[in-house]
Amino acid sequence: MYQLRRLGLLTLDPASISKDLFVFGEASGFEPFQNLLDDDGKAFPDVDVDPVKDVFVLPYSSGTTGFPKGVMLSHHNVVANTYQISKLICPEPHDRCLGLLPLYHIYGMVVVQMISLMGGSSITFLPKFDPELFLKCIQEKKITIAYLVPPLILFMAKHPVVSKFDLTSIVEVLSGAAPLGEELTKEFTNRHPNVLNLRQGYGLTETSPVTNIDMTRTEGSIGHMIPNTRGMMVDLESERPLPSGQLGELWVKGPQVMLGYYKNQAATDDMITQDRWLRTGDIGYFKEDGTIFIKDRLKELIKYKGSQVAPAELEALLLTHPDIQDAAVVGVPDQAAGELPRAFVVVKPGSDVTEEQVASFVESKVSKTKKLRGGVQFLEEIPKNPSGKILRRVIKEKYL
Repeated sequence: MYQLRRLGLLTLDPASISKDLFVFGEASGFEPFQNLLDDDGKAFPDVDVDPVKDVFVLPYSSGTTGFPKGVMLSHHNVVANTYQISKLICPEPHDRCLGLLPLYHIYGMVVVQMISLMGGSSITFLPKFDPELFLKCIQEKKITIAYLVPPLILFMAKHPVVSKFDLTSIVEVLSGAAPLGEELTKEFTNRHPNVLNLRQGYGLTETSPVTNIDMTRTEGSIGHMIPNTRGMMVDLESERPLPSGQLGELWVKGPQVMLGYYKNQAATDDMITQDRWLRTGDIGYFKEDGTIFIKDRLKELIKYKGSQVAPAELEALLLTHPDIQDAAVVGVPDQAAGELPRAFVVVKPGSDVTEEQVASFVESKVSKTKKLRGGVQFLEEIPKNPSGKILRRVIKEKYL
């Protein structure tokens, strides 16, 4: 409570809170909880609810590539997804989970909150990310399972302040909401060998949210489809299914797929086919063993002279540079080529690396079409939303 007050997040005077005490069962001085449920039939009207067709929650999509839209999820959608997830990962009563993502975000609502409580574990919630408070919480609460996003994985892998805290209680980390690169995965696991499992999950608000979880520790992969979920890669032009190894858009189908967008049938029809396949808008490929790799968002691909350049691929490469703390890549309009990749980079404190050196580093490791022809620009911070997604639209509006 003191911490909430210090951060200005608690304005309620504790003295004003009601002193009524309730108990499950009966006890002297307490009012039975059952009394709160008593109903004479007049206070609340009877309501017919269809758990399959009626809206249970209405979270909003992030809006990073367009206007936010209300995602209609039914009780059936969410309960189905909690059972699907729990067959693969489910905390146990002895586990202590870290809750940092906001509960209005579908990751925080379902994966952090519902799955943790479903397993009977405890959750420690933090009001927002504060580096020292975050690390102190893990150390003092002996957190065993941390639900994180890639920017926090990056922080734990690279920031020097992390070494001042004992984080050895963590045995499992689940990363989601944005792509987690192979090199960052290696860097994190090398620094935190106590973490037995660093799993990457995948999903959308529109899928309640999970469709994939990596259970085989395949670096850079989102793993297989979770139980009772189907997936396929389709050609970007013909929308025909593709074989293994070929880059395409991931489509998914399962009981967790949303009812549709609230009061937006046109957007719903663009997202979901007539036979209920959901177009994720994510580009990737799958191997013969069924493991899936996501490379980037369809709407964020940079088109250079007809070739497709995935920003996430270049960002993952940039993060392997010893002087780079964080990075984002966007397309710069060019009359001749269409778009040119430009890197926005946050360097580590004390680094004297130059823009030219960063560009040369990338050039030595990629094909000709993926060079940073749009240049390199240093920033103090990469704009991101609360779930860790890079706000490319904000970068373009502010810096281009």
